[in-house]
Amino acid sequence: MSSGIQIKPKTAIQKSKTSPLPCSPEPATKPQPKPSDKLNPKTIDPFGAHSRPPSAFAAIYAKGGIPCRLVHGSVKHRLQWECLPETVPFDPLLVTLAEGLRETKHPYTFVSKEGFKELLMVEGAAEKAIPLLPRLVPVLKAALAHLDDEVFGRGLDALVQLSAVVGPSLNDHLKHLLTNLSRRLMDKKFREKITVALQKLEQYGGKATVAIIKSKIPTYCSISS
Repeated sequence: MSSGIQIKPKTAIQKSKTSPLPCSPEPATKPQPKPSDKLNPKTIDPFGAHSRPPSAFAAIYAKGGIPCRLVHGSVKHRLQWECLPETVPFDPLLVTLAEGLRETKHPYTFVSKEGFKELLMVEGAAEKAIPLLPRLVPVLKAALAHLDDEVFGRGLDALVQLSAVVGPSLNDHLKHLLTNLSRRLMDKKFREKITVALQKLEQYGGKATVAIIKSKIPTYCSISS
């Protein structure tokens, strides 16, 4: 004789107990800070899933458009080029690296600064860089006008490096860069560095450079005087 009471299978109940509800996601685990974060608080992962490149340079770097990468060393960092720098077209890479001088986060700051310097050190750099001066000067001007002291310092170093390579060819564009240098001369912590940079510009640009500098910075004393 069959009983009127039916026993429901336990599989459905067991499944509901073991399976997480679709609307109840597991709590996210908070990532633990790395020891290196304390040493480099501005470090950013350009390949991170949630990284939003703050500039064109960061986007290009993240996509592999810069043919060099940062190599961390125990004492100092260095760049590793994917190919010989001598074989790399200056256009548009030199301009792109100059734009990267305005970056404020690692590794962009190091890659742009070192990449710009090393590219200008290759044989035949002058004939490759001179045609790019009309595009390089506005970019360097933006770095020199930046409120961040480190950005300004990198821009100033890059200007001297460029002057050493192109020489008097920079004179036609120099007046566009001197206004920002004149303003920073009022800052005691940059006064000596800017003065040395101006002397280097005169050294590489020749006698004609003195008149150009004095037109924007009348207090400048020539190294030949």
